[in-house]
Amino acid sequence: QVQLVESGGGSVQAGGSLTLSCVASGYTYVSRCMGWFRQVPGKEREAVASLDSEGRTQYADSVKGRVTISKDNAKNTLYLRLNSLKPEDTAMYYCAAQGGGYCYLWTSRVEYMYWGQGTQVTVSS
Repeated sequence: QVQLVESGGGSVQAGGSLTLSCVASGYTYVSRCMGWFRQVPGKEREAVASLDSEGRTQYADSVKGRVTISKDNAKNTLYLRLNSLKPEDTAMYYCAAQGGGYCYLWTSRVEYMYWGQGTQVTVSS
């Protein structure tokens, strides 16, 4: 059974940094497209970044230049480094996995088969 467990969220001041982690069990990251999403209550869940099996990354315009997605295959862990955080980055952050290695329609939630439970990031001004 595939499980994704996020951690690393917290409360920080604007301009600060956080690194989110997502540990997978039941399969390995090597052959999967992985993504990070975020959601604010009352709004749609939005894509933040993706990383495919070849190491190619994609980022939402709202975070480009401030966020880095990466993975450690040996630890089966996906990361999201958040820098220069803004109050509008406040959200629940989720990691997710697609069925294959290529990130097909990486911003579309329905393309992701597996989801974690989320980790909260709160940025104060």
